[in-house]
Amino acid sequence: MNEEILINFSPMETRVAVIENGMLQEVHLERNDHRGIVGNIYLGKVARVLPGMQAAFIEIGLERAGFIHVADIEPQNGQPHSDEIAQLVREGQSLLVQVLKDPISTKGARLTTQISIPSRYLVYLPGSDHVGISQRIEDEDEKQRLKQCIESYLAQPAGLQDTSKLTESEFTKEGVIVRTVAEGVSEQSLQQDVDFLRRLWRQVSQQIAAGKAPQIIYQDLPLALRTLRDIAHPQIEKIRIDSKETYQKATEFIDQLVPDMATKLEHYPGGRPIFDLYNVEDEIQKALGRKVQLKSGGYIIVDQTEAMTTVDVNTGAYVGHRNLEETIFKTNLEAATAIGRQLRLRNLGGIIILDFIDMQDLEHQRQVARTLDRALAKDHVKTKVLALSELGLVQMTRKRTRESLEQLLCEPCSSCEGTGTNKTPETICYEIFREILRAHRAYDTNTYLVLASQAVIDQLLDEEAHRLAELEQFIGKTISLRVEPMYVSEQYDVVLR
Repeated sequence: MNEEILINFSPMETRVAVIENGMLQEVHLERNDHRGIVGNIYLGKVARVLPGMQAAFIEIGLERAGFIHVADIEPQNGQPHSDEIAQLVREGQSLLVQVLKDPISTKGARLTTQISIPSRYLVYLPGSDHVGISQRIEDEDEKQRLKQCIESYLAQPAGLQDTSKLTESEFTKEGVIVRTVAEGVSEQSLQQDVDFLRRLWRQVSQQIAAGKAPQIIYQDLPLALRTLRDIAHPQIEKIRIDSKETYQKATEFIDQLVPDMATKLEHYPGGRPIFDLYNVEDEIQKALGRKVQLKSGGYIIVDQTEAMTTVDVNTGAYVGHRNLEETIFKTNLEAATAIGRQLRLRNLGGIIILDFIDMQDLEHQRQVARTLDRALAKDHVKTKVLALSELGLVQMTRKRTRESLEQLLCEPCSSCEGTGTNKTPETICYEIFREILRAHRAYDTNTYLVLASQAVIDQLLDEEAHRLAELEQFIGKTISLRVEPMYVSEQYDVVLR
């Protein structure tokens, strides 16, 4: 598979595009004034404990307080494990927390006290003695090698010496999770990663000891460097960066962390915008729409709501060549692959319902399920898919840590308030008639002036003209009309004169 990463830098924002076989698969965006905070570590202050929800709100210095559930609180200083939030935290208490999920919509950041710091090959777990291996590494012999390597190095006297000078604010235990990209990596490289993470944690610990809540203690890397750490892997052919300064920073970062990938890093000096290479801009625009056209002529409809995301599959213009069952099967197969790409591209998370076209053949159902699994296997984000339900629906979840592409780039329509629909001009006209009748009963006035959008005024002067005349005759008052160019379709005023 041909894979490339394009990094577009500007003073306002950084954008990353992941390309597979010439097609955009993922988009990551970070604006300088609104950087994501997932992975950041804060010294927070408990603002409110909610025993009824077994949760607490933590002030971390942001506009909205963060939210932590009892399951995400690790007992400290010899505390016994408890399912009661009130036994673990108290109001006014300082608490070291890390952001699990960015603030989304009206919700504050989701927090945890289970601190983790990632590097290229490992995730460091101060305060834990757990050594885990990524489930995506399938070779059992390789899993055993990696685990033995890490466990033996952590147990060495040199390793214990590294943690012998910890202050009271630091953790005295250390654990590690081995990431997928560590498969096949030498023992020396893994040990260097452990040493790097220990040094980094020592610096963090010093800030904790001197900090005062609420305060940020550790900030995750900017998007460009985070991409090199988390997304880039040995199979990537090129990593192109269109900023000389960002390229130099990336080179220094690669040399320190993964020197083997230095040859894949490339500065793109072209006059043509880097995102035009694979029509990335056009693909982003398409990803903001509801309808996704399939090559066969079928299509899928993606609807993102507060509660869940639904994906509906339709045959559209595709009529097939044999019979209806075969047409439905091929449409569903193509849709399954497209859905896997759209989930990554739009960064959709939470509960997702897939409504494939009903299939009678059980083998067809199994093949569509396998195709969906293969498409989701490429996803870096954790997903869970349930079997086809009796209603022909596939229920799945995709871990949500950051806002979706639509939430990042768009805002709810001020006219329809996010519903996606507007009342018809006819409906607005009838609302105006009712408002005039209400005002006629309540006030003594000479005339009425209706201010509305062009479409509504046109409706009043045309299709509803006879009803407007009947209303004037009924109330015995004159009704004047005036177009307000700034009014949206549902906006109007009835002025008493």
